[in-house]
Amino acid sequence: MLFSSRTVFILGFLFCLSMLSVAGYFQFVEHFEPCPLCILQRVAILIIGLVFLLAAIHDSTVVGVRVYGGLITLFSLLGGSISAWHVRLQNLPADQVPSCGPGLNFMLDNFPLSEAISMVLRGSGECAEVLWTFIGLSIPAWTLIAFVALLLVGLTQLFKKASNELTWI
Repeated sequence: MLFSSRTVFILGFLFCLSMLSVAGYFQFVEHFEPCPLCILQRVAILIIGLVFLLAAIHDSTVVGVRVYGGLITLFSLLGGSISAWHVRLQNLPADQVPSCGPGLNFMLDNFPLSEAISMVLRGSGECAEVLWTFIGLSIPAWTLIAFVALLLVGLTQLFKKASNELTWI
């Protein structure tokens, strides 16, 4: 299917918005408390969604589309890396799962930002817990799939041909 870059950006924004809505449903309706890695993944989705929204509003030239595509690619790689690490933690043998650590708010209040982020990225026991699955995949695994899809969209915009105003999605 052929879509204009603006349409791709609007659809990307709506996709990110739906992902954040699902995360909100799990947290506020199903009462799944997000672990620090889940929160970082949400932040990555939020940033990507904002880039999509800005790109849709801006409706820029090919150079601008490539810049937005590059930003989407970058943040998709970051978010996907966090999701992949999270999936790895969930699949560790029980004796290798790290112990539970302090909550994200405690870490941010009591440690410098770089140290708090480092502690979050190392993961903890609460991040290894699988609260929900669909077709055998946990929430971080589905989020990883979503980041891969967003990465592909970002790459299509980044390497878009200048002579073609339409793009493949």
